[in-house]
Amino acid sequence: MIPTVMPTYARTAHDFVRGEGAWLIDGSGRRHLDFGAGIAVNCLGHAHPKLVAALTEQAGKLWHTSNLYRAPWQEALSARLCELTFADTMFFTNSGAEAMECAFKTARKHQHHIGQTERVEIVVFEGNFHGRTFSGISASGTEKMAKGFGPLLPGFKRVPIDLDAVRAAVGEKTAAICIEPVLGEGGIIPIERDFLRALREIADENGALLIFDEIQCGVGRTGRLFAHEWAGVTPDIMAIAKGIGGGFPIGACLATEKAAAGMVAGSHGSTYGGNPLGCAVALAVLEEITAPGFLDHVNRMAGKLRQKLGALVDAHPKVFAATRGEGLMLGLKCVAPNTDVVQAGYDAGILTVPAADNIVRVMPPLNVTEDEIDEALSRLDQAASALDAA
Repeated sequence: MIPTVMPTYARTAHDFVRGEGAWLIDGSGRRHLDFGAGIAVNCLGHAHPKLVAALTEQAGKLWHTSNLYRAPWQEALSARLCELTFADTMFFTNSGAEAMECAFKTARKHQHHIGQTERVEIVVFEGNFHGRTFSGISASGTEKMAKGFGPLLPGFKRVPIDLDAVRAAVGEKTAAICIEPVLGEGGIIPIERDFLRALREIADENGALLIFDEIQCGVGRTGRLFAHEWAGVTPDIMAIAKGIGGGFPIGACLATEKAAAGMVAGSHGSTYGGNPLGCAVALAVLEEITAPGFLDHVNRMAGKLRQKLGALVDAHPKVFAATRGEGLMLGLKCVAPNTDVVQAGYDAGILTVPAADNIVRVMPPLNVTEDEIDEALSRLDQAASALDAA
């Protein structure tokens, strides 16, 4: 008999009932270190008091009015994000997939708005992940996500992460080039900074827009507010989600005024996107992450975690091959099957997340402490030792 919840996930038996910072507590009272952070969502851990206060205060005032009316909460959040980024405007969504949908539509609409109606193609990259909508799975094109859902949407031209391939793919039909500055689902692969700079140049030279998908790597995860800041380039459009809500479902499609010129009344919409609750929490998240010293803490903890993961790899060559990543978005390249490593971690009381290329993602809350990193490494060592002995 089919479960009452559609079985689209291979769920574990964990029944978490409570969260405290970097910890999750299951129904039996056992404590687990959460170094997956809900796949980079819980950027401030679980039940952060400032996020709880922001949500509780807003819940007592107003939950929803629809987007038919002025939304001061959206105006406050958008003003802050514009102040912090390249963006002049943005559309709020419920998720990252919806933010990417808006990004693709904004790019095509921009080209149509300026009379370049033949520019409908989006150049995307092998290994990238842009969500599970039809446009998302059409952009990724992997069999794992697309099998059985065809025909996929046309208009996506997929290339390897290679500048010659990009130059060959970009042409008179190109509306935009779209990339994740750090591949998440694709295996924690940071894109070279020179590569991102070159994409900016190629887009400008060819009349195309540049889209960055920072749904997983954004909002402080790499040690800068957004990952592309390390490269010193800005996109025309950027999708964010996950960390911006700290666990509350909210995303956004940020854009320059020029890129968003075609997005006029009636061109796009969302019933719940940018509701008062999500915007209140996102503002609290931004206040914490942009507080003096917060990103310095992220970078210090990232250095310690990476160093300790390196020692773990050296100690268990039958289990691990290498570490990679940026900031607190790290990956362990595994020799053993990554699903076995994740399961052994479960047994040792630490949560991580598998990704492509036999990677285990290690992504703790950004406010993780050094003691918690030490405890995590002890538990990962216990997990690896169990696999060594198997």
